[in-house]
Amino acid sequence: MSQLSLFSADARPPRVSDLAGLLCGPGQIVRFGAGDQARLSIVLRDPARAPAVTAACVATGIAVSATRTESGATALRTAFRCDLVELARAWTHGAVKTVPVGWELDGPALRLWALAAGRPDERGAYLLDLDAHAPDTHLPLIAAATRAGIPPARVGNGAALRISGTRRVQRLVELVGPVPPRAETADWPRYWGRRAS
Repeated sequence: MSQLSLFSADARPPRVSDLAGLLCGPGQIVRFGAGDQARLSIVLRDPARAPAVTAACVATGIAVSATRTESGATALRTAFRCDLVELARAWTHGAVKTVPVGWELDGPALRLWALAAGRPDERGAYLLDLDAHAPDTHLPLIAAATRAGIPPARVGNGAALRISGTRRVQRLVELVGPVPPRAETADWPRYWGRRAS
């Protein structure tokens, strides 16, 4: 019988800081005016993910709305909100997205990252997309994933992190928890046995 990790997604109720998981991938956060409000947005590679990501955001108390980008992609974004300012302060330096020093990647944030920008590959590993427009976040995210017990490799010219190996994939599954409501089961991390090597 496995013990529930203190860092797993089921260990505590959702909170606003979990939205950092969206910023690990292609999410963006900007402050407005005097900096007393901020807006979070993310462009989804697959529009079918929008309902599940929306539900996960709402669970933290933050509503999002769907919109289309000029290129026709589906994006989710919040209104400008005061309760996102702390997240924006932590994850930006000026106008540049940055990972907070020593940031701890836990199950709830990892769950949102997987929900918005994760997928299994054909060999049983799991890929988490990185933000191509924020390359300075890549190494700190590798370090955060390593501290969480899922040391990854960078693949696709740095486009994603690849988590492979039986123990690492099992740890990932433990951290993210069961498939969220409205999410595609095929995209969710799961233990593949010997194939995850």
